[in-house]
Order: sequence, then structure tokens, then C-alpha cells
Amino acid sequence: MKFQETKLKGCFILEPTIYEDERGYFFEAFNDQKFEQIVGVKPLFVQDNQSQSQYGVVRGLHMQAGEYSQAKLVRVLEGKVLDVAVDVRPGSDTYGQSVAVELSAENKRQLYVPRGFLHGFSVLSENAVFFYKCDNHYHQVAEDGVHPLDKTIGIDWQVPRENMILSKKDEEAQSFTAFKDKNGIG
Repeated sequence: MKFQETKLKGCFILEPTIYEDERGYFFEAFNDQKFEQIVGVKPLFVQDNQSQSQYGVVRGLHMQAGEYSQAKLVRVLEGKVLDVAVDVRPGSDTYGQSVAVELSAENKRQLYVPRGFLHGFSVLSENAVFFYKCDNHYHQVAEDGVHPLDKTIGIDWQVPRENMILSKKDEEAQSFTAFKDKNGIG
């Protein structure tokens, strides 16, 4: 498995080594020893989540705040998505910057999103099944987020606006400016 750190420190793309023959394929999706050696974090994932979405769905930008903050290891089991992570770690040199990575059942890539990041994805295929591991349990009171179409962050979700499907919660999400003000970052 190859690990490639993105421009956002601590955020990694994982690419498996795939072994194929006439029977199909095999790959190691996760190895805690390799992960700790490369990423420098001993993973302890405590919750797995899975969602299914249709083309045009944009989910995000979400995070868990404070003591309930979560790191995530995300991948796509079916279809294709554009996965996005935005650094909102106070004091980070890349605060407010994002990375976008195409994850698909075909390329089998994964993205490790550390704690202190907003996260979201858009569905680029007819349907997609999205799977992710979290290192902390979900707590509704710790939910935070930013509107996915916030112009300050300026993410190109690779879906025309007229085809986007957002939840009511995401449509009503705060701006990045309000998020920064709430968190004392100016």
C-alpha cells in the first residue's frame, strides 16, 4: 500500500496494491502497523458508517468538534465521489485550504482525514456507496459544519448547481466566516 501526504499536513491518500488474476482481485484495505508507521498515528477506529447516495448529492461540509472530534478513513465501495477535506485546525499553516480526491470502487483509493477537518463529498456516478471508519463515536451535540457552497472556501464539487442535491441541514449551514467567528479565528 502506498501513502501520499496531501498538501494538508496529516491528510493522506492511501492507494492499495491490487493483486489480480482470473479469479478476481485481492488487496489489503487497512493495516494498523503500516498506518502508524507512515501517518504517525496509532489508529483506533471505533465506529464504521456507510451511506448510499445518487448522482448530484453533496454531503458536507461536516465535522465533530471538541472532545468528540473525529478522524476518518473514507472509501467508496460502489460508484465514484469527489471527496473533500478542509483544514480548520487553529494555527495551521493551511487553515481554510482544501484537498479534493476522486475516490471510486475502481481506483480503490482511501483518504485519511485527521481530526480538525471539515469533510464532505459529492456523488459523480449514478449511485455511490460510501464507507468510513471513525476514531471517535458520533455525538449530535458536537456537530459543526459549513455550507458546502461557501464562496470563501470555493470548492468545485464537479456537479452543476442545478443538479446538486443538498439536505435541509446543509442548505441552512453557516458560512465559513460565521464558523471562524464562532471559533474565535479572525
